[in-house]
Amino acid sequence: MGLGNHLFHARKKKGLSQEEVAERLGISRQTVSKWETDETLPDICQSKRLAVLYGLSLDELVEFDIDIKEIQEVIDRTSEEVSDKIDWTKAWSRKYPVLSRYQAEVDTAFYAAKLDKLLKDLEKKYGYNELDAMLVLKDILASVWKDRKKNSR
Repeated sequence: MGLGNHLFHARKKKGLSQEEVAERLGISRQTVSKWETDETLPDICQSKRLAVLYGLSLDELVEFDIDIKEIQEVIDRTSEEVSDKIDWTKAWSRKYPVLSRYQAEVDTAFYAAKLDKLLKDLEKKYGYNELDAMLVLKDILASVWKDRKKNSR
């Protein structure tokens, strides 16, 4: 997403019109429009003022990603009870079809036993509860995956 798109989404998220932004910054509405369509760029002083107006740091304004922020907000608002009702395998299998078929192909009991042993080791060695041990193991697995992807380039 380009800077113009970032500026557009930040303004919309704050509930402001182009006219309101222009008025508060002492510029024309057309200037705001040109920024949001990547026709021109705000200078550093204008960018700082935009960040303050939108309630963001300058870094957040420049790197603003509405999708990631919205996903994080949904995660933060989702209760444990609601999360437990979601069939995550089914939800993610739309994007990753292997999740809907691997159970018929893989000896899941074999891998489940190994993972259970790793979970119990984390619980015993570090005093983690079951959930924390699972989250730590998931995070370690994600880190291994990132390293494999990076090394395969």
